[in-house]
Amino acid sequence: MEIDVLLGLQWGDEGKGKIVDYLAPKYQMVARFQGGPNAGHTLKFEGKKFVLHTIPSGIFRENLQNLIGNGVVIDPITFVRELNELTAVGVTFENRLFVAKKAHLILPTHRMLDAASELAKGKEKIGSTLRGIGPAYMDKTGRNGLRIGDILSPDFHARYLSLKQKHLKLLAQFPDLPFDLDGEEQKWMEAIDEVKKIQFVDCEYFIADALAAGKRILAEGAQGTMLDIDFGTYPFVTSSNTITAGVCTGLGVSPQKIKEVYGITKAYCTRVGSGPFPTELHNETGEKLRAEGGEFGATTGRPRRCGWLDVPQLKYAIMLNGVTQLIVTKMDVLSAFSDFAIGAAYTSEDGSLSQNLPFDISDDTFSVSYENIPGWNVPLDEVIDWNNLPKEATDYLLKLEKELNVPITMVSVGPGRDQLIVK
Repeated sequence: MEIDVLLGLQWGDEGKGKIVDYLAPKYQMVARFQGGPNAGHTLKFEGKKFVLHTIPSGIFRENLQNLIGNGVVIDPITFVRELNELTAVGVTFENRLFVAKKAHLILPTHRMLDAASELAKGKEKIGSTLRGIGPAYMDKTGRNGLRIGDILSPDFHARYLSLKQKHLKLLAQFPDLPFDLDGEEQKWMEAIDEVKKIQFVDCEYFIADALAAGKRILAEGAQGTMLDIDFGTYPFVTSSNTITAGVCTGLGVSPQKIKEVYGITKAYCTRVGSGPFPTELHNETGEKLRAEGGEFGATTGRPRRCGWLDVPQLKYAIMLNGVTQLIVTKMDVLSAFSDFAIGAAYTSEDGSLSQNLPFDISDDTFSVSYENIPGWNVPLDEVIDWNNLPKEATDYLLKLEKELNVPITMVSVGPGRDQLIVK
């Protein structure tokens, strides 16, 4: 069998958790392949809201296996907190949750380094979530990191202390931080004891055996394409490969195993933190989008920056990921506007139009050319059939299909599990 992939096409927060939860019954396993607790996948059902940071979004579907791949970085404190929250609502996971031995650990001193580095940047800060993600990936590429499988090693504590001391030497160059290292370290060690109760696996063999047995697997991405370390809006990016290619290195599978690629986009654009955002609205319309969409980060609570859909950016993301099915979320939010716009092209200083992203989109030598779109001014939250959408809404979706050359197969019209139109 093959692996299908689901990922975000913008700057994250596209609504991946809900879509994974909907698609999950078609699969026998959901696997996270990159990122860490900076992710926040929100699911709403039965009147309750759940936010997952490390655990795959398939965990709420009974009898479904969930795998945290080797490309993920794990903070044991956050991870155990999630496990406890699942237990509190009656979700059993002991026989369904697996962690790759090669997944790297986030230490308390990684979080200290993250905060110190961001503080030192001042106005040049990149908008880190301060979860220790970047420093953990730096230790991974620097060949200093600790991995989940190392927990079982008899010299684990000594290796932990060695890495901690390295971090403290680095921290000596920064001003003192208000960080209770002793307290956080105690919580971290207690969490490690709980993590040991989860099933550790050799991810690459675990996946290969599942595929050989005919199991269907859904790879769940975190963050979004424009935060990819190589192809995002560098340096305002995350520390992992958020695109389809990251599945291969984040789970240990070959490219031939990848089949469907579900790409998710909002009906407009948002971004959390610093970095370029060509279609951002610095006005009352942007504020209205934020209010109507409830645009506040699931992980950080930070208000999201809002703007209209950026077609060249979306074409770029679709190209990079090889998207075969497009899913549009937050369509209901646009019901609040009598009309709205899409960024149709980029205009350079000489007046020429382009559909290509520049090398550095923070460069101010181009502007966005917009196209006005008629609104529909009626609520969509109770629409369950494509044919019952207002004509203006279907016209917008059909226009996107034509512009992007990818079929739209699902449209989300609200946060609930059942507020999804399948075309």
